[in-house]
Amino acid sequence: MVERIDCFRQRPASWLNVEPVLGGLAGHRLLRERLPDARVCVLAHNTPLALQATNEPLTRWSKPWTWGRRFTPDVVQAQTQVGLVWANMLLHLTPEPQALMRQWLQHLQADGLVLFSCLGPDSLRELRQVYAQMAWPAPHHDFTDMHDWGDMLVQVGFAEPVMDMERITLTYSHAQALLHDLRDMGRNLSAKRAVQSQGRSGLARWLAAVEAHFPRDIEGRLTLTLEVIHGHAAKAPPRVGVAPTTTVSVDAMRAMLRPKSTS
Repeated sequence: MVERIDCFRQRPASWLNVEPVLGGLAGHRLLRERLPDARVCVLAHNTPLALQATNEPLTRWSKPWTWGRRFTPDVVQAQTQVGLVWANMLLHLTPEPQALMRQWLQHLQADGLVLFSCLGPDSLRELRQVYAQMAWPAPHHDFTDMHDWGDMLVQVGFAEPVMDMERITLTYSHAQALLHDLRDMGRNLSAKRAVQSQGRSGLARWLAAVEAHFPRDIEGRLTLTLEVIHGHAAKAPPRVGVAPTTTVSVDAMRAMLRPKSTS
């Protein structure tokens, strides 16, 4: 995502990082280096952690973002507007993505840009196969296709969305390391997920199933696929209002077109 900054004609003078800890502090630091003179704000559900991790000023919101079983942004009121909204690996974690997109719009200046990434539908396919083989509930909710994300952006008021994707293969020496990464990626929002913890015995079964059924590379390491969707879009200019249509009856039109008599 950071490399996309070089493709823009004019670099933003200010930017807002949404959930910098979740999106990756390395990316935050790289963008800070790429835009050294830009004003920076962060928006996070865990304000102290975000401030400690990024050492950035926090935009003052009337309500914080909250974590529940689902990641849902509260309705917030803030006067801060920036030239760039940065939202890394966030969009697939909300059940109301268009509400989140509208908040991006709210905090963008005219012609401002949003840069975001999220997981696509081909992500974690190896995990889904193991769950199906073990007759377990889905390991995660359905991920949205990049074309659908582009349509949603236009519907809420963005212009000219540009979407692309890449596939990344992660490898792990053992199942415990893979589990650690999965826990860092976010939450399972599937309605069919187990509502109670399976305890130590459940964890042992999970680890054993992954070791037994996960695909491996030529070096014997467990492999996991991620489809990462990247996108950016501009805030569309405000629509110009159209004056009410003037209605003229057929009889009135005939009268106007009737030749005038001469005397």
